Amino acid sequence: MNKLISAISIIVLCGFFTSSISTAEAAQRSGSKHHHTKAKTHRHHSRHRSGFSHTTVKHGNGRQGRASWYGPKFHGKKTATCERYNMYAMTAAHKTLPLSSYAEVTNLKNHRTVIVRINDRGPYYGNRVMDLSYAAAKELGIQKTGTGSVEIKPLSENQALSQLQSDQPG
Repeated sequence: MNKLISAISIIVLCGFFTSSISTAEAAQRSGSKHHHTKAKTHRHHSRHRSGFSHTTVKHGNGRQGRASWYGPKFHGKKTATCERYNMYAMTAAHKTLPLSSYAEVTNLKNHRTVIVRINDRGPYYGNRVMDLSYAAAKELGIQKTGTGSVEIKPLSENQALSQLQSDQPG
């Protein structure tokens, strides 16, 4: 009986930490380095049907909000996907987009765009909608200010690979 209860508990917990929205569904539905100063012992994994948290604003094909970045303090630590965080990789943390999915992030001030893979959960500070890796923040031009206004558009894996290939010099 104890084994059965343990097995059911594990299944329920695993279901809680996985997203029911696939990358393709998320793509179809979307039409400061100082922010991690306090240690977080509990992470809330909220789920919304759209794949976005309530702090974003719908605009065009994506959602807009404030993004920040995280760097050296977290470099090498495990992410929600159980891989090691690499501040030099093109990755990001988001509260509700499916893990291992892709998103196109555009800096609304200078219109620079990057494609990131969602490999962690967060941010858990203020009303920020995304934590970018240092590399992604640098490409977008927000590494010095720590935050910036962005638009986030979920992408399917095929869309991300297609866009990445078209960005390669010919």
